[in-house]
Amino acid sequence: MQQTDGPYFDDLAVGDVFDWAPAVTLTEGFAAAHHAVLGGQFRLMLDRELSMRVAGRPLATPSLVWDVAIGQSTLVTQRAIANLFYRGLRFLRAPAIGDTLSAHTEIVGLRPAEPKADRPPRGLVVMRIRTRDQHDRPVLDFFRCALLPARAPVAGQAVGLLEPGGSAVDGEEFAIAAEKWDLAAFRSASKGGHFASLKAGESQAMPGDLVSSAPELARLTLNLAAIHHDAKAAADGTRLVYGGHTIGIAAAQATRAFPGLVTILGWHGCDHLGPVRQGDTLRALLEIERLEALPAGGLAHIRAVVSADRPASAAKVLDWRFVALFP
Repeated sequence: MQQTDGPYFDDLAVGDVFDWAPAVTLTEGFAAAHHAVLGGQFRLMLDRELSMRVAGRPLATPSLVWDVAIGQSTLVTQRAIANLFYRGLRFLRAPAIGDTLSAHTEIVGLRPAEPKADRPPRGLVVMRIRTRDQHDRPVLDFFRCALLPARAPVAGQAVGLLEPGGSAVDGEEFAIAAEKWDLAAFRSASKGGHFASLKAGESQAMPGDLVSSAPELARLTLNLAAIHHDAKAAADGTRLVYGGHTIGIAAAQATRAFPGLVTILGWHGCDHLGPVRQGDTLRALLEIERLEALPAGGLAHIRAVVSADRPASAAKVLDWRFVALFP
């Protein structure tokens, strides 16, 4: 019988697969509810006619797609203490409104945490999540690491893949999800901020965005982690905001900073540096780390360091490196 409340660390073994989360159809209503929480100026996904001209179909925002995949993977992390990092997220196809997504989550690494007298036993779990659409076409592939409690003190060595690298590809391979798009059509609709105008080293500090509707976003995206729904499940008695919520706000701020941004094609990595709570105001410092020209347009490798306002000072909560497509 399948567990309904999620495994403990010591229930897991490398090679275990969790693939029974409900498939999710990306409807217009689903996308609108998601946008109401995170916002963002993804021109290509907001303008159906432009999306049809550029991609031949009405595309879903990348943040909606990765939020669904992460939510489906929480079959493993219902008891999570914290989510620690993501590595090597790559879009293999850009899903459209109307597509149905399913996730295959495999345990690829396990490491018992160092015992501490003031903490219950726990361990690190590394997962590989692969998402496919209704035609069994690959959509998304990435690694995720979470901290889970253990039933009892865990002895033994780490096993499996514990430090998955960032994306293994660069350049044109990153753009595979958009290789047939008509970027000239996007360029004509976007009045500025094209690839040719970008400069490596350029940075922008963004104004803040309030974190609201945190449990609603978790419910919308099938996120089962109790710490996002039940204050009693969190160590300090306050609900934690789902990490994808923070990432989504950073993505929304990036679309305002770079109005020519077409879409996000992947992540090198993402580290959660501290907790976020409902009511925090998040601010991203965005820096273009490097640029790569493509036959049409190009890629910007961008770092977003996100801080949350605190009563005394701002606390860093996210360090995210992603790859954006520009015309």
